[in-house]
Amino acid sequence: MDYLVAVHTDVGIRKSTNQDSVLLQTAHTNLGNIAFGCVCDGMGGLAKGELASATLINAFAAWFQKDLPEMLAEGFDQAVLYAQWKNIILTQAKKIEAFGKYHGFHLGTTCVALLLFQNKYYVVNVGDSRAYHIDGAFNQITKDQTYIQREMDMGRMTPEEARRDPQRNVLLQCVGASEFIEPDFYSGDMMNGDVFMLCSDGFRHIITPEEMYQYLNPNALYTEQNMLENITYLTDLNKYRREEDNISVAVIKTC
Repeated sequence: MDYLVAVHTDVGIRKSTNQDSVLLQTAHTNLGNIAFGCVCDGMGGLAKGELASATLINAFAAWFQKDLPEMLAEGFDQAVLYAQWKNIILTQAKKIEAFGKYHGFHLGTTCVALLLFQNKYYVVNVGDSRAYHIDGAFNQITKDQTYIQREMDMGRMTPEEARRDPQRNVLLQCVGASEFIEPDFYSGDMMNGDVFMLCSDGFRHIITPEEMYQYLNPNALYTEQNMLENITYLTDLNKYRREEDNISVAVIKTC
């Protein structure tokens, strides 16, 4: 299995700094081709959010270059993968928190990461950046670690109430600014022609799932240039509708 990839990030219409960080890499191995993506959204209201997101992205990039090949040489193990990912997140959380304490401010970042390997996908999530699996339907893989998601899960809030709630952007966890971090893990099967999308919350607040599916379904994506054009169009549509956050998206199509 091979992969087509595209990534786009935009500062948006209001902020002076892009606090999102994005990583998208592929590799050829003796066990098959691999694709890895990660989106980190530095906390918009916190100082140096771009530093927090870049710190975590750099740690995952180092893992992809060094630790992942070593793990594959010993034989792929899902439990080992998740343990390594959790260790990266917790280790970098301590570094980010320590940096903030030393300089007298708080900073943090969300994190969603995705590995595609041997007809399976693996995902880790902290915060409200998202992963989607797009085949014949538009499937959200991750569940937001947010106040409103918890309230909906408990039956105390409807989706419509959640969209209007003043605390809709409150995170229950983020890397570097939360005392307690428990990443969520997901896995599943994939087929040739499936599409996977990672995004920061700025990408999906204003445009609808139907619009995202229209431009990101497998039949709409056939070259990397075309994929880039489609995600750029959706980013521009967000900006046209006055989305004020940074906007980041990474897309992978299996082929």
